[in-house]
Amino acid sequence: MMLDGRFFRPLFAKEDFMSIIVNGISVRLDSDDDVIKHAAAAKLGVRAQQIKRLRVKRQSIDARRENIRLVMTALVDLFDVPQQQALEIDFGKAQEYCEPSIRYGSMALSRPVVIGTGPCGLFAALTLAKHGYRPLVLERGKNMAEREADVGHLMRTGIPDSESNVCFGAGGAGAFSDGKLTSRIKDPRAEHVLQTLADFGAPEQILRIAHPHTGTEYIRKAVRAMLAHIELLGGEILFSSRFCGILADRQALCGIRYMRNGTVHIVETRAALLCIGHSARDTYEMLLEAGIAMEPKPFAVGLRIEHLRAYIDKTQYGAAYGHPMLGAAEYRLAAKHGGRSVYTFCMCPGGVVINSSTQPEGIAVNGMSYYARDGENSNSAVVVSVAPADFPKGALGGMAFAQHIERAAFTLCGKSGIPVQTVGGFSGGSGRFGSVSPSIRPHPAAADLNRCLPPFIADAIKGGLAAFGQKLKGFDNADAVLTGVETRTSSPVRIRRREDFQAETLGGLYPAGEGAGYAGGIVSAATDGIKCAEALMHRFAPPS
Repeated sequence: MMLDGRFFRPLFAKEDFMSIIVNGISVRLDSDDDVIKHAAAAKLGVRAQQIKRLRVKRQSIDARRENIRLVMTALVDLFDVPQQQALEIDFGKAQEYCEPSIRYGSMALSRPVVIGTGPCGLFAALTLAKHGYRPLVLERGKNMAEREADVGHLMRTGIPDSESNVCFGAGGAGAFSDGKLTSRIKDPRAEHVLQTLADFGAPEQILRIAHPHTGTEYIRKAVRAMLAHIELLGGEILFSSRFCGILADRQALCGIRYMRNGTVHIVETRAALLCIGHSARDTYEMLLEAGIAMEPKPFAVGLRIEHLRAYIDKTQYGAAYGHPMLGAAEYRLAAKHGGRSVYTFCMCPGGVVINSSTQPEGIAVNGMSYYARDGENSNSAVVVSVAPADFPKGALGGMAFAQHIERAAFTLCGKSGIPVQTVGGFSGGSGRFGSVSPSIRPHPAAADLNRCLPPFIADAIKGGLAAFGQKLKGFDNADAVLTGVETRTSSPVRIRRREDFQAETLGGLYPAGEGAGYAGGIVSAATDGIKCAEALMHRFAPPS
C-alpha cells in the first residue's frame, strides 16, 4: 500500500477473487497491517481471525481535522463462504474489470491508422494491436529520447521546436506533467487503464491511492514500454510524421496524407482514429477546411500560481506536518466571481512550472513534477471558465481566443522570457518578490500579467484568489508567484461524432480523446481511445 509517495507493506499478494467491499476504514497514519485488519473486521461485524484475505483498493488522507487519518476502501474475503455471501449483499461485491469479448465486424480493412501517441492514441493502438489489427501509428513529434533532448533545449533557451516539445511527441502532453491519474468517470475501462500503466512500468501503488500519480519519469517509462509492445504485436510507429490531409469517397474515408522528411505520403485506409492533442491547431484548421464538422466548446484560461511547498504542507496537515507517512500536500479550490467559475486545476505538489509553448511567438505554461514531489515549490493553475459567447464566432473561435492571449504574453517579455509577477503586484499592491522564487526556466521576467489577459479574466482571478485565501489561509499572500499564461486546460474545439463514434460528416474517421473534445486528462483520454478502438473493431474485420 502507498500514500503520497510513502509505502505500507501489502497485506496480501494480488490474487483473482471476488470480495466484499468495505468502505470508510479509518485508522491512524502509523497503523500497521493488524490494526487495518481489525478495523475492517469491526466494520463488517466479524472477528479479525475470520478474514482470509484483505486487499486495499483505495486509500486517501482525511486532513479535515487536527487528528489526520488514513481512510481506506478494502476488498475482504472470509474463510466462511456463506457468511461472505451474506455480507456481500449488505456491503456490496467487488466487480473486477474484464476486457470485453469483441464481436468483430465484417467490413474489409487493410490496416487502421492511429493518429497521435498521447494517452488516447497509445491505448487505442494497443487495443487494436492486441486484437491483431496491426495499426499504423503516426506521431508528428519525435520518439521519447529525441523529444527529451528537444524539451531540454526548450528549458535552456526558451525557444520551442514547433514539432517536438512539451505537447508533441511520444506520450503527448501527459508525458511532461505530474502524471496525474485521477478521473471522475465511472467507466470500468478506467481501472483497466491504471492496471495497464502499472503493467508497463508505472508504480503499482497507482492501483490503490485515491489520487494516483506517476510523476513525469514513470509515465515516460510506461510510454516507452507500451510503444515497444505495440510494435511487438505487429503495429508500426512512425515518428516525425504529421497528419496533413484526408482522402474521402462519398462521405467515407478512403485514405490519409501525412508529411515525413519533407515528403507527403498517402496511406489507403477505411478507418482512422483521430487522437490528436488539444494543441494541434494546424490540424484543426485542416480538418475544418476538409469539411469535418466541429464546434467551439467551453474551456478555461488563467495563470499558474506557486507557493513554497512547506507552506502548503503545513497549512493542509497542521500538527501532522512532517509525518513520515505524508508526502507533499494537495489542494483543490473553487469559487464564483461575477457568475463565472474560478478554480485551481492540475495541481503539482513539489513541482515546477514549465514552458509548454508550441509556437515561436506565443507563451503557454503548464505544471510538471517527478514522482517524489519533493521540489521547493508547489504549483497549480488558477483558471477562469470561458464559453463560446466570449470568443470570436466560428468553430475555431476558442482557439483564436487562446492564441491571442499567448501572443500577448509573448509580447510582454520578448523572445525567450516568461512573464511572472507576484500576487501582490497583480492585485495592485507591492510587486516585490519575496520568499517564493519562480521555478520557470530559462528566463522568468517580471511583467504585468494584467496586460496579457482580458479584463474579465484578470478580475475573476483576483476575486478567486481572495476567496481561496479565505479557504486556505495565506493562499493569496502577496509574495506568491504567478506565471502566465495557462491556456491549454482542455480543447477549445469538439469534433462532432455520432453514437457509433464516427465523425458526423465522414464515415471511418473516429475522433477521440482530449483533442477531439471528449476527455480531460490521461485516464479519460485513454478510456475514450479504447472505446473508439472497440467501435472500429465492431465495424471492421481484422486484417487477413
